[in-house]
Amino acid sequence: TYQSPFADSGRMERVPEVIDCWYDSGAMPFAQWGYPKENRERFESSFPADFISEAIDQTRGWFYSQLAISTMLFGDDGNSGLAEEYPHPYKNCVVLGLMLGEDGRKMSKSKRNYREPNEIFDKYGADALRWYFFANQAPWTPIRYKEQSIKDSIPEFMLRLWNVFSFFTIYANIDGFEPESLLDGEVGELSPGDFEKAESYRAVSERSELDRWIIGELSGTVTETISCMDAYDNYGAANRINAFVDALSNWYVRRSRSRFWSDSTEGVEKRDAYWTLYECLVTLSKLIAPFTPFFADRMWQSLAGVFVDRAPVSVHLCDYPEMNEIVLDSALSGQMGLLREIASLGRSARMNAKLKVRQPLQRMEVVLTDASQVAWLESHDDILRDEVNIKEIAYTLEGEEFIEYQVVPNFKALGPRVGKLMPRVKAWLEAASGDDLLKEMETAGTIEFEIDGETVSLTSDEVEVRLSAKEGWAAAQGQQCVVVLSTELNEELIAEGKARDLIRYIQDIRKEIGCEFTDRIEVRVGSADTSVAEVVNAFGDVIATEALISSLVASSEVDANDHVRTLGESEISFRVSICNS
Repeated sequence: TYQSPFADSGRMERVPEVIDCWYDSGAMPFAQWGYPKENRERFESSFPADFISEAIDQTRGWFYSQLAISTMLFGDDGNSGLAEEYPHPYKNCVVLGLMLGEDGRKMSKSKRNYREPNEIFDKYGADALRWYFFANQAPWTPIRYKEQSIKDSIPEFMLRLWNVFSFFTIYANIDGFEPESLLDGEVGELSPGDFEKAESYRAVSERSELDRWIIGELSGTVTETISCMDAYDNYGAANRINAFVDALSNWYVRRSRSRFWSDSTEGVEKRDAYWTLYECLVTLSKLIAPFTPFFADRMWQSLAGVFVDRAPVSVHLCDYPEMNEIVLDSALSGQMGLLREIASLGRSARMNAKLKVRQPLQRMEVVLTDASQVAWLESHDDILRDEVNIKEIAYTLEGEEFIEYQVVPNFKALGPRVGKLMPRVKAWLEAASGDDLLKEMETAGTIEFEIDGETVSLTSDEVEVRLSAKEGWAAAQGQQCVVVLSTELNEELIAEGKARDLIRYIQDIRKEIGCEFTDRIEVRVGSADTSVAEVVNAFGDVIATEALISSLVASSEVDANDHVRTLGESEISFRVSICNS
């Protein structure tokens, strides 16, 4: 017995029949409504739940207690007479991994191995933390709460999207692109159908290939995001959105910059580019709203706020986007995906060979698995030449002239099976032709050979195939092709590489001295190295166009008071002034 806290003479006696406290949690689905004594309709309208979500340690706790009690009460063999169709008490169970502290151990009050979330909120914002949890890894795996990891995740999505948003707003203001004056009357929630009424808005089918592609990708992203969210797969949805933002930033905007920079403010191509990017950003603000609500609303209020009371005041008052099947083009999506992969592999091959992107190269060979897309790719050679900074491109189905394969054992998978034979197997694979072994694997599904009269058969899971370029080449392999670059440099290529370095230096100096995007400048380049003057004279027009230069002069004198840079082994000075003439 225990002394009563309410009466000096009173004693409290413990009741021996105390039910397991987990019963309360398991009874929640019906007990919260007072069912079965009352509120039958309210209970039936909410039972079974669409989903339940907790960490994996609730497998034997809340998940189990609900399931056990529901089965006893509402199962076919239950005695309550209240049988329900399965599944119940929940249709989906979302099991989360444990939250770990920065020390890698489970977060615990007793260990105090956690930090206040407000630290992250104040430093990076709530959306940065939300996106880190959504997109960093699958939700069922343990995740470490680490400030550096949260910080590192920001440039991959939020900063990239912000840069696209900023690019649009800057140039839309410069060119006077004002959707509020081009779109009269009610604008609804700025869905694709609402844009069709706007002045200068052209149907997607009438626009350039690049515009059609990104609008199709946008619709595909909406479709896949909704599909993932309906399946309670927020990780898959976040990854699909992230992939689209990467395509929007690193392909669409980059490939469309010349249209935005065009002097013709009323040109059809330029207007198409603005409408296309505007639609993408407006739709993205809705798409990311459940993931990064503050960032989404910031975008919406800037993009849609220009309509004042003609559009919802917040993105969170809008319906979620819907797929626009009309603009989907799977063929174009596949072709552009291949083109982007080739460009990406070209840059990877450069990096492997330590050749900077600004250095032009003479030749690129693309080794394809089939020739079905060669004609389309050849019609887009100009894009690849620009992206990879290459002079010549060729497509082939045979890559033996440029690359070779090496087949090595997967020690983790193969070791337990072959045991002491592993050194002999490794030596045999090293001595064999990698190309021949790869062909055997592709045709037969296995690689077979004998060691001391014993037949050894290796599956694709038990070996690893490594690709290497032959001398004078650099290579990178992707899912659909292999890209090979010639690494030989002649004097002309080296000179052009220096010209591109000069452009980069001048662009950096423009930022240092606070140039506006439209400012034109005068530049004096000084160097005792005569080759620098030769580069300026040979590529002066290109340099002037790229860096908005009105006057470009080469000098043999280096002025230490100017902006000094190093080009190869030569010291160069830059005198830059804004002229706007």
